[in-house]
Amino acid sequence: MVLRRRPEKPVGDRNEKGNNSDANIEQMEARLDALDRRLDNIDSMVTAVAERVMSRPMTISVTCPHCGKNVEIALIGTQKPTR
Repeated sequence: MVLRRRPEKPVGDRNEKGNNSDANIEQMEARLDALDRRLDNIDSMVTAVAERVMSRPMTISVTCPHCGKNVEIALIGTQKPTR
């Protein structure tokens, strides 16, 4: 899904009836911008973890909350990341 921002209207073009809908649109734009920043931060963290995994082996140990069994996951990279 691609989200595109509409061009902003000049202040003189806004009428009194549209103030409420304009405020809602501005609030939605602010929320979408915040979501975009959060997704960028998540992407950066995932990229950092992937680069770390590619440079050296990593082991993740997890305990199942239902049966209590331990699960061990080994991640081994075969290539060094390019910089």
